[in-house]
Amino acid sequence: MNAPATRYYDAFLQAILEGHSNDDAVAALLAQPAFAVYRNTIFKGCVDALVANYPTVRRLVGSAWMESAALQFARHHLPRQASLIAYGEGFSEFLCTVEAVRELPYLPGVAALDRCWTESHLAADQPMLAVAALHIALEAGQDVTLVPHASSRWHHDMQHPVYTIWSANRSEDGQAELAPEWRGEGALLTRPHAQVQWQPLSLGACRFLDACRDGFSIARAAGQALEHEPDLDIATMLGQLIQADAFTSFY
Repeated sequence: MNAPATRYYDAFLQAILEGHSNDDAVAALLAQPAFAVYRNTIFKGCVDALVANYPTVRRLVGSAWMESAALQFARHHLPRQASLIAYGEGFSEFLCTVEAVRELPYLPGVAALDRCWTESHLAADQPMLAVAALHIALEAGQDVTLVPHASSRWHHDMQHPVYTIWSANRSEDGQAELAPEWRGEGALLTRPHAQVQWQPLSLGACRFLDACRDGFSIARAAGQALEHEPDLDIATMLGQLIQADAFTSFY
């Protein structure tokens, strides 16, 4: 892109985001009533997509609060793709900067789980793990490396019971009134049969999955898990992950 085109693009983007421009050509466009409609349509699409992609957050804070926060986010994070089905990456981190969220410190973690659901739902299809072959390899003493399934997502919050809050409020008919034990929680989301499923997951299991994702063998991944959760039963945890269809293959 040449310099004049780049300057025009920057000026046009400024007009959309800030509602003013120092570029004469863009300023002329901005003065037309249709441009205001165009600008509002862009932001409304972003807000609607965020509300749809973060339903648990919306249920916890209400539509008005959610739409206000979504508009703030959209002004600084325009979509990277024409389709808005996956829009909202970084919204959890954005919520950490919102002053009002200090009264709801668990909200970014809940938003992270909403994001995990979206990513799991949209992930590419992959085959499920060949469990029988894995058992043969393990019985033969092989220290294999497990590959997480494309649809597997996991998140752990060190301070807040985000899984309890999120799972109870994910659907409109869920339980909104809770009194969870105030401690850190994690979750695993998978999509084994075209439908996203979720379950609680310990810190050690989350770190095990982190290590698998980073290419560590089972032995090394187990070591990472035990560093964070010394009492973790590795065999039981591995069985839980396999049963949840968290992996696609091993090598």
